[in-house]
Amino acid sequence: MTAPLRGLLAGVGLLGPYWGRELIESPDTELVGVVDIDAERARAAADDLGLDGLPTGASLEQMLAEQRPDFLVNVTPPAAHHDVTIAALEQGLDVLSEKPLAASLPEAHAMIEAADRAGRLFMVSQNRRYMPELVAFRDTVAQLGPLSTLTCEFHIAHRVPDSRFLNSFPQPLLLDMAIHLFDGARAITGADPISVYCDSYNPPWSWYSGPAAAHAVFRMSDELRFAFTGNWAGDGFRTSWTGIWRAVGERGSATWEGDGAAPRAEADGVTAVVPRMAPRDPERFHGLEDALADFVAAVRTGSVPAGECHDNIRSLAMCHAAVESARLSVPVDV
Repeated sequence: MTAPLRGLLAGVGLLGPYWGRELIESPDTELVGVVDIDAERARAAADDLGLDGLPTGASLEQMLAEQRPDFLVNVTPPAAHHDVTIAALEQGLDVLSEKPLAASLPEAHAMIEAADRAGRLFMVSQNRRYMPELVAFRDTVAQLGPLSTLTCEFHIAHRVPDSRFLNSFPQPLLLDMAIHLFDGARAITGADPISVYCDSYNPPWSWYSGPAAAHAVFRMSDELRFAFTGNWAGDGFRTSWTGIWRAVGERGSATWEGDGAAPRAEADGVTAVVPRMAPRDPERFHGLEDALADFVAAVRTGSVPAGECHDNIRSLAMCHAAVESARLSVPVDV
């Protein structure tokens, strides 16, 4: 029997405890420590997981030296991703990180270079890629033949009163949320971005400091156009967190209304794929279990997981190119 991989959890903010549970629940991993810039918060998180004797602390370097883990799960804030990931890679660890890969593209490239030098796996968890509904839509879209258009609408009035980070973020929609939709477009079509024209703005009633709304048109490979419309301060007719989608191909069209919905198709010879749904545990964050399993399989077999850093940076680049296009009011290469 293969011994479980020893994992260290870095960061116990919103998603940290969810990742801690997955590391405990998986038969393929063992949680060997929790580290957070706030040592008391790290200790409290371990206690809440029922692990009174689990090593915790505020020093990543000390925890790496003392526990000698096989891999690190990076759930720190985006601004810390660069330093935490590189520190782990340089110690010979594989890294599974929450999105985004990095806070900037230069940092992202430096992290990928560090993974290449170390010869270690660096993967970003994009939990939507494991949704049965998205997989079913992807497989439905694949039957449409060559595509001309993919559209996504996202409208949610996202109010988090105590989130000083998000409410004061310079581009909250494009740099925090939109990567899920942009990465989803790549997952659904298999296409890669070439250029983008984007207009971002802030509705007059918005509680965000930065633009909470945006319209972006991406020119993708194979001459596909991906059009995104989003508003994170838009009340009424709320979409799901995965948006509302429409794909237009040579044989017809397919639509998907997001989380919890099955795709539909009106196309010659195309049958919409039925999602393979399973009951969801409300105490677990959807997609993390699948991402961890994907990561472990890649570490053990050398397979390429969804979110592998060399691929995931293309989704991150879409976000930053959209921001640059909005700033300059001109199309920008991705």
